[in-house]
Amino acid sequence: QVQLVESGGGLVQPGGSLRLSCAASGFTKNDYAIGWFRQAPGKEREGVSCISSSDGRTYYANSVKGRFTISRDNAKNTVYLQMNSLKPEDTAVYYCAAKQSLVVVTTIDPAFYDYWGQGTQVTVSS
Repeated sequence: QVQLVESGGGLVQPGGSLRLSCAASGFTKNDYAIGWFRQAPGKEREGVSCISSSDGRTYYANSVKGRFTISRDNAKNTVYLQMNSLKPEDTAVYYCAAKQSLVVVTTIDPAFYDYWGQGTQVTVSS
């Protein structure tokens, strides 16, 4: 049974940083891509970033490029999203999602992903 658990959300001032974690379990090996998504109140869920299993290739939405960094620690079955220079418009519930794939994944379309975590709240406010 695949399970994804996000952690690391919270309240931070504009310009601050947070690191989100996505702990994955239930996969027999590290053959899954992970995507990070967010959903603000009244808005659709949007893709933020993803990382492939095959070569660790990464992809970012333009809105977070240069501020967010995604990485993975296969030994810990965990993917991280380091978020720097946070803005009020980054406020949302952040979700991680997984897709089993051995090929490079560069899509942050939510429909592509099969497994989802429960989300963690990130609030950027002074």
